Amino acid sequence: MAQSDTRSATVTSAYAIVTCLFFAWGFITSLVDPLVAAVKGIFQLSDVEAQLSASAFFIAYGVMSLPAAVLLSRRKAVGTVLIALTLMVAGCLIMLAAANIAVYELVLLGLFVLASGITILQVAANPLAAALGTPEKSHFRLTFSQTFNSLGTFIGPYLGAALFLKGVEVKHGSVITDEVRAQSLAGIDRAFFWIAGLIILVGVLIWLGRRVISESAPAASEETARRGVVATLKDAASSPWALFGGLAIFLYVGAEVAIGTQMSFFLNSDRVWGVPLESAAKFVSLYWGGAMVGRLVGSALLTKVPAPKLLAVFTGVACAMCLYVFSVGGVSAGYVALSIGLFNSIMFPVIFTITLERSTASEEATSGFLCFSIIGGAAIPPLVGLVSQNTDYVTALIVPALCYAVLCFFALSAGRARLPQSTVARDTLEPAVVEP
Repeated sequence: MAQSDTRSATVTSAYAIVTCLFFAWGFITSLVDPLVAAVKGIFQLSDVEAQLSASAFFIAYGVMSLPAAVLLSRRKAVGTVLIALTLMVAGCLIMLAAANIAVYELVLLGLFVLASGITILQVAANPLAAALGTPEKSHFRLTFSQTFNSLGTFIGPYLGAALFLKGVEVKHGSVITDEVRAQSLAGIDRAFFWIAGLIILVGVLIWLGRRVISESAPAASEETARRGVVATLKDAASSPWALFGGLAIFLYVGAEVAIGTQMSFFLNSDRVWGVPLESAAKFVSLYWGGAMVGRLVGSALLTKVPAPKLLAVFTGVACAMCLYVFSVGGVSAGYVALSIGLFNSIMFPVIFTITLERSTASEEATSGFLCFSIIGGAAIPPLVGLVSQNTDYVTALIVPALCYAVLCFFALSAGRARLPQSTVARDTLEPAVVEP
């Protein structure tokens, strides 16, 4: 009994430390939304050019995810996380240089390096959070950790708007003065200086808890540890469900990021609320805050409702909301668009765990491929920017609507699919760890 209690406390401690990582990368990622609005004004960019900031950030997932899966299998969880945090600090330092010499290309490089670290972090942390407890509670556990990710995404846009967008406007005919431009760049400088400090603090926490995390982390097999990037990709591609899950992650992240990065411009538009850009950007916190509330509610619902069924409801509602905005517009469309975040809430963790359950590829390869698919955040936002540039910000929401329609189909298909025999056998075994 005492040994069981000790094991439970160890797993709980490891889970708590890992959950801190979710907050950190959520906060950093959400700063991309006000940053897109800021650089559009600072550097006088078009909608598509401004969205390249999001693309530079999320394209790192396509470049780094599979190498990260190989790194995870060889360096294990703690070593992989510490490498990721080091890369993130390097990205922050590049952003500091970019803000001080005012070069947009350097902003793109800094975002890419920063996101490369976050990519490696996600490849390690998502399956780790899912594994730290009983198998049947993996949906709940990852969704609960993602709630703290959402806490970071709720805080980030508000602080980013206050730091980056003071006096910045991007409507046709608006002029950015040298004083406003300098103030915005100084805000970017301050933000990434303190973020570097936050990352170093989290790294110290991980280092201090390295023994606890290492003891609780699932061990990779010798076979996966010997694999390279190509072999890992072949392993993932051998499973139809890994590929289907990858498509789902691609579309979900693309839709969520596109809505988030366009939201400031959307609410700033005269067709919706017409509020100043800084105020519009602060309202983006409500979009991400909805995801935080939704994950808290979703964590509870997932203990009662099958994950595929709940995912089908949430994706269906999100699709309907986008269609409402597209069809109606006006003041009410602003409230509806902000509320989409509530239904985005459970999508990533549930798609992730549904795919891990159904994939016949190894967990490392599946996790790496799913994180590779986050590259949707680089592909979909420029497409939405292109639509808005040639029509308006209201019409552009038809693109996320189509993404959510495919996600609803994924959820319905998952509900009908049978789990692989290996997953069924694993879930019926006596749990090796205690639910934190």
